[in-house]
Amino acid sequence: MRFIEVDLKHSHTRRFDLPFRWPDPPLHVVLVSPEIPPNTGNIARMCAATGSRLHLIEPMGFKITDAKLKRAGLDYWDSIKPETHANWDAFLAAVKPRRLWLFSTCGERSLFDAQFEPGDALVFGSETCGIPDEILNRHRDRIIGVPIRTDHVRSLNLSTTAGIAVYEALRQLNAK
Repeated sequence: MRFIEVDLKHSHTRRFDLPFRWPDPPLHVVLVSPEIPPNTGNIARMCAATGSRLHLIEPMGFKITDAKLKRAGLDYWDSIKPETHANWDAFLAAVKPRRLWLFSTCGERSLFDAQFEPGDALVFGSETCGIPDEILNRHRDRIIGVPIRTDHVRSLNLSTTAGIAVYEALRQLNAK
């Protein structure tokens, strides 16, 4: 067993660096108008853990300096260097993502049917409204969803959905 030493605010003695082939280029995690700081902070932490790039599309329901956002991201916030974009078109122009996958409750195709590639952008909407219709309508063939029991819930939490999506993409990419 090989343990790794890293310089973290709170050290752990039981850490094992699991073998994994991380995608190159990395995945992009895109949050369109996120509203709840702890969700974004949790997603930031996941991006740090997976080497994914975090993109925040304005307007946001908080300031990037929000204490709740920083607390949820803990000491990982500085390692991800999130990029903020004024709007969707500014994101597309700046990043020029290889491919987009838009996660929505209106998706008629499951994320398990998608075939992810390195550099893909995984796009998530706000907690209350999802991805705006204007964006969905421009990318209809790229909309997918996470299967859920709709007789019990309307949707999953944003950070839960992002975690499921990123790790499914990584699972597929690692298997190639």
